[in-house]
Parts: sequence; C-alpha cells; structure tokens
Amino acid sequence: MILGTGIDLVELERIRSSLEKFGERFLKRILHPGEIAYCLTHQDPAPFVAGRFAAKEAISKAFGTGICGKLGWLDMEVGRKPSGEPFVILHEGGLKLLAERGGRKVHLSLSHTHHHATAVAILED
Repeated sequence: MILGTGIDLVELERIRSSLEKFGERFLKRILHPGEIAYCLTHQDPAPFVAGRFAAKEAISKAFGTGICGKLGWLDMEVGRKPSGEPFVILHEGGLKLLAERGGRKVHLSLSHTHHHATAVAILED
C-alpha cells in the first residue's frame, strides 16, 4: 500500500549558483560524505547534486513533512546500486518517521536534463 508520494523539480543553474557561491559549506549542509564524493567524481557535479537535492525534497514530501525539524537534509541519503539504480538510506529522523508512518520502504527515481533534475519518491508500507 502506498502511504505517500512526492515529486520535485530543480533548476540546475540554481544548484550550480549555490555550489559556486557556498562550495563545500553548501554540500555538507545537504549531502552525506558518500554523496559528496560521488557527485565530485563528475566533471560537472551540479546535475548530480541537483538530483540528490530533488530526491530529498521528494522524499520529504512523500513523508508529508517537507524539509523541517522532523526530517532534515542529513536524515536522508541517496545511494547507488552497481546497476546505477538509486536507493534511499534513512538516518535518525528519517528512520523515526518511517516507523511513525508505518512505512517499510521508500522507492526513488531520478532524472536530469541539461536544465533540470527531478525526483519521484513513494513511501510504501
């Protein structure tokens, strides 16, 4: 049974601008070390950072909270299977919300173009 859905769309230039202006401080505020390392392996990390930004927004919407005190940026992480498929890793607040909502799994899909990154998240019981 689906408990919640979320979607988000991010303009790459917005993320690129934040990366240029705030650099590592911006990355550490929204991403886990493994996510940062993965994004920085690419010549242009902005699409990959934007995808993770959109993913976390979509996940927070699927939980029905948005990014807030109950669910912060670092309560969620986007991992990658060897196939490249993204998956959600929940930490602290994310695990607590999953239990509160009676959820079992969060499904995630990511995509990006030259101008946008998007993510869809589904919270399943």
